[in-house]
Amino acid sequence: MSTEVREFTAGDLKRLLDRGDDLFVVDLRLRPEFEAWRIEGRKPVPTINVPYVEILGDGDTDDPAEAFTAYARKEWDGQLPRDRLILAVCAKGGTSAFLAQALRGLGYDAANLAGGMVAWGNHYDVQPVVESDALGIYQVNRPARGCLSYVLVSGEEAVVVDPLRHVEHYLDFVRDRRLRVTAVLDTHVHADHISGGRRLADLLGAPYCFHPYDAIHPIDVLPAAIAFSYLHPDQEFAFGSARIRALHIPGHTLGNTAYLVNDRYLLTGDSIFIESVARPDLGGRGETWAPMHYRSLARLLTLPDDTVVLPGHFSSPAEANAGGAYVATLGELRAKNEGLRMVLAGEEAFVRYMLSSLPVFPPQYVHIKRVNTGLLQPDEDKASELELGRNICAFAQAYRH
Repeated sequence: MSTEVREFTAGDLKRLLDRGDDLFVVDLRLRPEFEAWRIEGRKPVPTINVPYVEILGDGDTDDPAEAFTAYARKEWDGQLPRDRLILAVCAKGGTSAFLAQALRGLGYDAANLAGGMVAWGNHYDVQPVVESDALGIYQVNRPARGCLSYVLVSGEEAVVVDPLRHVEHYLDFVRDRRLRVTAVLDTHVHADHISGGRRLADLLGAPYCFHPYDAIHPIDVLPAAIAFSYLHPDQEFAFGSARIRALHIPGHTLGNTAYLVNDRYLLTGDSIFIESVARPDLGGRGETWAPMHYRSLARLLTLPDDTVVLPGHFSSPAEANAGGAYVATLGELRAKNEGLRMVLAGEEAFVRYMLSSLPVFPPQYVHIKRVNTGLLQPDEDKASELELGRNICAFAQAYRH
């Protein structure tokens, strides 16, 4: 087998994972980084994590390829599969290239993830949910972080909901289709990722809207330092022949809002997910916000069972449908979503369930909320650092590795 390094892009990896191809990952990142997030697919991806510093410090050579070859012979003989692709992974794709080269020299089918986990973390994918002349709904997925956003299209007009940090993906989408964006909407001021809302709205000359209750940082109690248009409960937005109604549903945040499109498609943001519901404690007031969260979710459950739920996050790639989109009807979720079943059990049971086993409060979320309210302006490196790892806006019991 040739020892020439075989490179897989983040897009190649996404297609491989979507197909369910057999894959084995050797991850060279430091253990805390690996524990924060890793490559996941619709089916389990066997992975070993050995920090590169341990491998390079184990041998007597300064040549990385020789060090990886010696380590693989000594430690991995009989442990690495020869019947599937082995993907070598590190933070930026440099060190793992030496590992891929070494493994190919030993006869393994190995490849390097070009750009490493940084490239995987910044990869976006677009899946159509609805495509008709009257309405198109496109789910924009950042798979490594479990974050979802949407472009809604009707005629020659569009609305973007919950755009993520890398706004070029949305610009390319609307410009390729010659669409005029009439509004950029956030369901809430996010804490798990940096919003692209304000920047995208500026570039497109569109209003940027979110509920004013989210314009006060919940920890700092400081007002937002960015311009935005006030979003009012039950406010309607028209684009093409379609319309959107804003439903104020406080609980995850005080300004949390869902968007009901044509009375059929419900963009739930951080409220209802496929396998879980949102946590109520990211403002530091879980005991106060959990009862509000219950009442908001109970209100959403009064919508018809055939309402199509389009969430703002996913917990596992296995939640996607056959087409790769994260979507389910409210009736389906009413039956299988544990958080919604607890809503049906009543407020006391729901609040007890919510507060009994909340996940750890990530300190970087305070800073991300500062960024999204204009109180902090990070450079690219700091922004990437703040967004490192998966989002954990959902209730703890939905998250599994």
